[in-house]
Amino acid sequence: MSSKAIYEMAKKVMVGGVSSPVRKYDPFPRCIREGKGSKLRDVDGRTYIDYCMGFGPLILGHGDRRVIERVKDQLEKGVLFGASTELEADLAKKIIRHYPGIETVRFVSTGGEATMSAIRLARGFTGRKKIVKVDGGYHGAHDSVLVKAGSGAQTHSIPNSKGVLPEASKYTLLVPFNDPVALEGAFKREKEVSAFIVEPVMGNMGVIPPEDDYLKRVRELCDSHDVLLIFDEIITGFRLSLGGAQTLYQVVPDITTLGKIAGGGFPMGILGGGKIMEELSPIGAVYQAGTFSGNPISTTAGLATLEILEKEGYDMLDSMALMLRRGLEEIIEDKGYRCRVQGVGSMFTVFMNPEKVSNSHEARKSDLRAYMRLHGFLLDHGVYLPPGQFESCFLSMAHEKEDIDETLRAFEEGLNS
Repeated sequence: MSSKAIYEMAKKVMVGGVSSPVRKYDPFPRCIREGKGSKLRDVDGRTYIDYCMGFGPLILGHGDRRVIERVKDQLEKGVLFGASTELEADLAKKIIRHYPGIETVRFVSTGGEATMSAIRLARGFTGRKKIVKVDGGYHGAHDSVLVKAGSGAQTHSIPNSKGVLPEASKYTLLVPFNDPVALEGAFKREKEVSAFIVEPVMGNMGVIPPEDDYLKRVRELCDSHDVLLIFDEIITGFRLSLGGAQTLYQVVPDITTLGKIAGGGFPMGILGGGKIMEELSPIGAVYQAGTFSGNPISTTAGLATLEILEKEGYDMLDSMALMLRRGLEEIIEDKGYRCRVQGVGSMFTVFMNPEKVSNSHEARKSDLRAYMRLHGFLLDHGVYLPPGQFESCFLSMAHEKEDIDETLRAFEEGLNS
């Protein structure tokens, strides 16, 4: 069956024909049959250079044999026990080795579950109800963080989805990214703030790096106002360095959430920290549990992936990403296109907006229709980008110079079309 035919069938049996909203795009989503290295192949026989990489987890590329063989061995031993394993303890030790603020961890099954549990932990530890998050920051589809901005920069929020009670989201306050003054104002006005949750590099409004000393100032403000700092490193953890963005920028949070790469392509979420973790059950009174938490397949894949990253490092990956970003910047500057490339390490976004993007307000000025036109053109020319302006693009260790060269040619044609 073709991608179009499969989509028409899927619409009859799946909500919107997809399992996650961002996967739906016009005229129909490409139905993928397999992934190998840096490439995807769809059911229609087309091959694409992939810069979605499963929305970030596949830092080694698709189907890395070293990970696959380890997982196959574990499959023969068992996929789920509902009991403790040595694998989860080994993965925990490896994570703790690379994240100075983490002394113990709790494994969960998704990034959204990790952030939800981190917020519950912060509220339980402090006894305070409110949290502050960044406007445009995405931390999963749970009630506390599924909110949009009100009329001002630091306001009580209203739900971003039907079904989320106003009572659930009224305890969530919003501030702009890269604005420590706004954060300080929120802390001064609100006395019941338990935590500030933030992506240290924004990856869910496109890639927006922190400005100079922003994260250090955030750490100072949280300390001076007795507010816990939660870094959502679901995307950046093990992506920007072995110790994530917090090692890169030398700022240690109170609670860290991880996922994606840490599961090696299988479902994984993690929260970790210092003594605050003792508030979690079965030691403390903050309840958290999950059937698939720390399951042997995800922990095996995560261990294999992290061992490869430890051995091979990030130099080649980051140099490939830099080559691509510089090539795109040269094309944009030479032709005067109204767009901009932003990135950190192996993450990047092409904003259909010529101005610097430092927060969600500026990101939303991007021409969304222009991005989707570019997305469609690139699909037709063998380059697969995430189907949304506000998603991050990712490179993997499987990408080669030939991929970069072909991508640049397709971008130049697409921007000129």
